Amino acid sequence: MKILFFDIDGTIWDEKNNIPESTIKSIRAARENGHLCFLNSGRSRAFIRHEGLLGIGFDGIVSACGTMIELNDKIVFKNLIDRDLCILTVETVRKYGFKPILEGPEHLYLDEYEFPDDKYTAKIKHELGEDLWSIDENWGNWEMLKLSCDSGSGQREECFEALSPYYDYMIHNESVVEMIPKGFNKGTGIEKVCELLNADISDTFSFGDSVNDLDMLSAAGIGVAMGNGTDVAKETADHVTAELHDDGIEKAMKFYGLI
Repeated sequence: MKILFFDIDGTIWDEKNNIPESTIKSIRAARENGHLCFLNSGRSRAFIRHEGLLGIGFDGIVSACGTMIELNDKIVFKNLIDRDLCILTVETVRKYGFKPILEGPEHLYLDEYEFPDDKYTAKIKHELGEDLWSIDENWGNWEMLKLSCDSGSGQREECFEALSPYYDYMIHNESVVEMIPKGFNKGTGIEKVCELLNADISDTFSFGDSVNDLDMLSAAGIGVAMGNGTDVAKETADHVTAELHDDGIEKAMKFYGLI
């Protein structure tokens, strides 16, 4: 038995949430062959709810960069940031000009006045509906696993320095940064699953495409980068497969005899 971990964005589906049929069939075939399949995402669980995605069928979900783990629809691990640090974090990022999105197990929190005419905010609002809550209106009562920020007009270095005792930073581009509690990432998520299942990490595979997948690509026994992935993901991986829409998942699974 092998344990397979899949990033979502850019790996299972594209920017329009289109999932190749070959990916669906391959994941199901791997499970039929006795392997376990997990989602392993930077998204918090509140933002993993698409029926087409979950309908593929997974044995578990590692969400919010390893800070929460589900196995067979049961939460087996969850690391919530304590209330005082949550408040300090929000006050600090706003002090330095960041616009935060707080990410929790059941809700995302943001204030729309901070994101006028923002397409990503509109996407979140559309997908979460009533589970997208205001930061200000729920002050100090957030359930928070990690956060993301629009830091484009902020004082990045000063903010990072102020919160460096508590968070590691994953810079996606000149505007977007993820802030993850120290000691957690997608790789530690794989390690924790192996610990919970009493499995050897050498029997794991990870599939990813971008900078926030580097830890999982490194941690797994075999790391597979998508052909559409970033150069650094491909350099980190043990194997580079075809692009997402060129049956990349299926081809990698066949290459390693998983299906």
